[in-house]
Amino acid sequence: MVQFGLNALPLECQSMSEKCHSLLRSPQGRLTAHVATVSCEFAPGLTLPEHEHPEDQLVFASRGVMTVRTRAGLWVVPPSRAVWIPAGIPHAVEMSGAVSMRSLYFAPGLMRGFPNSCSVVTVGPLLRELIVHVCAIGRLNRRRPVQARLLAVLLDQLGLTPTLPLQLPHPIDPRAQRIAQLLLDNPSDSRTLDQLCATSGASRRTIQRLFLAETRMAFQRWRQQLRLLHALQQLAAGEKVTATALEAGYSSPSAFVSMFRRQLGTTPARYLASGGSGALQG
Repeated sequence: MVQFGLNALPLECQSMSEKCHSLLRSPQGRLTAHVATVSCEFAPGLTLPEHEHPEDQLVFASRGVMTVRTRAGLWVVPPSRAVWIPAGIPHAVEMSGAVSMRSLYFAPGLMRGFPNSCSVVTVGPLLRELIVHVCAIGRLNRRRPVQARLLAVLLDQLGLTPTLPLQLPHPIDPRAQRIAQLLLDNPSDSRTLDQLCATSGASRRTIQRLFLAETRMAFQRWRQQLRLLHALQQLAAGEKVTATALEAGYSSPSAFVSMFRRQLGTTPARYLASGGSGALQG
C-alpha cells in the first residue's frame, strides 16, 4: 500500500504535468503484463496535478470522493463508482475527505467498446471484489492461465457497467466559458442567467444555445449538475447538510435534500452511509 501526502504524484509519474511511465512495458518496450495496479491512501484535500498515462485507466475509490478534471470537464466519483480515463488524456485528481484509491491500468485496446472519453461507471459488489482482488495480485498476464481467466471475468464485468450522469462538461465558446467559470468559482452565485449574461458579452438566447450545443445540457440543468457535484464534494469532506445546501446555492436544506433525492434516489445522509449505492436517475 502506498501513502501520499499533499502535492504528490503516484510513483509511476516523473513529475507534475508530465507523462507517466508505462506500468505494462519494460524499458525496452516489451509488454510484460496486460493489467497493472496501484493502491494508494490519500490525505484529505490532496490534489494530483495534471498528468497522463500511456495506458487506459480505471480509478476506483473504496473510500472517499474523488474529482477528476480534464480540459473537457469534470467527473465526481463517490464510493461505489469508478472513472474510466482513456490513455493519453491529461487529468488532475482532487480528493474530498480521505480517499482509498485503487487504480487499474489496461493495455490499450484491451477494453474494446469502452468510450474514448472519460466516464463514470457503477461498481457493483462483484466488480468491487474483483478490483480489490486484482489490486492484491498486482499484475495480470494473459499468458498465465489462472490470470487469463480472472482477466476475462474482470473484462466481462466492466463491459456490463452502465455509465452514470456524474460529469460536468465544459462549454468551449469563450462567452459561455466566462459564465461557467463564474459559477465554478462560486456555485452559490444566485444571479439569474440574464444577470450573468451581462458579464459575458452575449445574449441570453446565445448562451442557452451554446450550453445546449457544447455540453448537451440546458443551462439550468448544467447549473443544477454543478451544484449537485459540488455538494457531493462538500459532504465527502465532512460538511454538514445545512452548510452544504447554502454553499451549493439552495435557500434551505429541505430544497437541497429534495433536489438530491430526485437526482440520486435517496437522501444525502443515506447516500454517503451506503457508500453511494443509491439509485441514480438520468
